[in-house]
Amino acid sequence: MIRWIVFDVGGVLVDEARLIRGWAGVLGLAEADFSQALRQGIAAGKGIGGTIREIAPGLDIKAHRARLAGLEIPGEDDLYPDVRAGFARIRAAGFRIGVAGNQPDQVAEALAALELGADFIATSHQWGVSKPDPGFFDRVLAATGAEPQRIAYVGDRLDNDVAPARAAGMHPIFIPRGLWGEVHDAEAADVTRITSLLEIPACVAPG
Repeated sequence: MIRWIVFDVGGVLVDEARLIRGWAGVLGLAEADFSQALRQGIAAGKGIGGTIREIAPGLDIKAHRARLAGLEIPGEDDLYPDVRAGFARIRAAGFRIGVAGNQPDQVAEALAALELGADFIATSHQWGVSKPDPGFFDRVLAATGAEPQRIAYVGDRLDNDVAPARAAGMHPIFIPRGLWGEVHDAEAADVTRITSLLEIPACVAPG
């Protein structure tokens, strides 16, 4: 029986469109063109860094990443429309809520300021370990104090979220939104799949 619902951040709670637009501007591309290139890069296993290097081999990615860092910090307008109502429904159904993703330290502070009602919020930067490393999911276990079978982990990626959460003994839930979710949806199989956070209480039984 599930007791905790733990959420990834980008593509799950937060729409990363502002960051995508920022990188498109750096590369001198229209947002739609960069998004399509990134979809292809994700499908090829290159991710955002590999895609950018392919488009602009000489670009100082580290310097631009620092300049665009503010675009990673979420505000109210960056939340997906179902987040607040979804959290309220999940809480009303008797679950506890955690948030843990591959994000800079300031993201935890920004999400805490939005007062979403999570029991804990943590980032890979704070923990010193990133998904899909098993150590990240060890930290999720420590943060919840629960056995892995009592935790559902909600993510938009099969490689970073679904597979390692399952390997850790948790119940993965896949939501295909954001560019990674859109691309990975074609390969999603044998996993609980939702299109809205409002669906979660009906997918898992509270413990």
